[in-house]
Amino acid sequence: MIITPNKGRAARVGIIYWSGAGSTERMASLIARGAEASGADVTVKNVADATTDELAGYDAVAFGSPAMGSESVEESEMVPFIKEAVSCLADKPAGLFGSHGWGDGEWMRKWTDEMRRAGLRLIDDGLAVRESPEGEAAERCEAFGAKLARAAEFVV
Repeated sequence: MIITPNKGRAARVGIIYWSGAGSTERMASLIARGAEASGADVTVKNVADATTDELAGYDAVAFGSPAMGSESVEESEMVPFIKEAVSCLADKPAGLFGSHGWGDGEWMRKWTDEMRRAGLRLIDDGLAVRESPEGEAAERCEAFGAKLARAAEFVV
């Protein structure tokens, strides 16, 4: 595998999310802020407005979903989108993020394990925030965006 830096253009980062109460959407905005501050060209989309064809235009992608029900990823829109998207992302860095109201973040651990088995090249073990991203949690979101932008600076 040969990894080379992007030359002559900003890294392109796509952030695709599903949000019910707004916390995961807020996380997406903060992640975008962190990636943009690191020089990336960022596109943020609700999964309902995204297509897997668009993934080819990104150097790195982050997917966001809150914990639903018994700590699982949103099943009606996000799960089908990601199942289709995995084959488009084999050589691109990816990140997972989301909010949860209870539990210890087990859904994020399960999601990262599942996505690694599916072949995604994750930048870390995912970013889970309890409730709404405020204070230190907001800073973690921005740092996650910066990390995603740095990973996007290199393409395979």
